[in-house]
Amino acid sequence: MNKPLSNRTALITGGGQGLGFAVAAKLAELGAKIAINDIAPERATKAADRIAYASDVRTHAILADITKKDDVDDMVNDAVSTLGGLHILINNAGILYPTSVADTPEEEWDRVIEVNLKGTFLCAQAALAPMNAARWGRIVNFSSTAGKTVSTLGGAHYTASKAGVLGFTRHLAKEVAGDGITVNAVCPGLIDTEMSRTIIDDAQAQAYADSFPISRLGQPTEVADLVAFLASDQAAYITGAALDINGGDLMV
Repeated sequence: MNKPLSNRTALITGGGQGLGFAVAAKLAELGAKIAINDIAPERATKAADRIAYASDVRTHAILADITKKDDVDDMVNDAVSTLGGLHILINNAGILYPTSVADTPEEEWDRVIEVNLKGTFLCAQAALAPMNAARWGRIVNFSSTAGKTVSTLGGAHYTASKAGVLGFTRHLAKEVAGDGITVNAVCPGLIDTEMSRTIIDDAQAQAYADSFPISRLGQPTEVADLVAFLASDQAAYITGAALDINGGDLMV
C-alpha cells in the first residue's frame, strides 16, 4: 500500500479527541509519524496509543499549553528529537464559549483569543526552524465558517479569533512561500464533535442539519481528508487559502 507521508512527521495540537484525533489518525494512515499534543496528558497518551496500534506508525504524546511560548518551544523540540523532524503542523487546538458580548468577562475573552489565535501563532513560529531545515513544510490552521461570517455556536470572541487565524494564515503564507512551506486554513462548519455536543442537544443538532443544503452535520473524518490533502505533495501549489467544508451552510 502506498503511504505518501511515510517520510514525514506531523504534530497535531489538541489531538486527543475530536477533529484533532481524526486528523492525526488520517495522517498516520498515510504513513506519517505522529506527535499528539493535548493539555490533558491521559487523553494525549490514549490517542497516541490508539493511533500506533491502528496504523503501525511511531507516535508520541506531548503535554503542552499552546498559549505559553516555553511550552510550545519544548513541544516542538521534543517532537523533532523523538520523531526525527517536523514537516507538518496542524494547529487544531481551540476552545469555544457561547457567551454573548454583554455577558463576556474580560478573562474569558482573553482566554479564547490566547488559545485560538495566540496558540496558532506560537506553534507556527516554533515549527518554522525544523521546516526550514527540511526545506519542506505544511502548516494547516483551523479557522471556521465563523472566521468568514458569524459563529453558529460560539460568542464574539470565537468569531474574532477565527477571523484572526485567517489573517495570520495569509500573512505567514506570503512570508514563507520561498522556503518550501505552505500555510493554509480549513474552515469547518458545524461538525459532529465532542465540542459541538457540549453546546447543543440532539434536537438542536437536527434543526441545524435540516437548515443546511446538505442536510446533516459534517463528520470529523471528512475534515481530516481535507487536511490530509493540504498536508500532501499534491497541494504544493496551494498556499494562503481558506478552504470551506460546511455542507453548503456558507457559499462564497
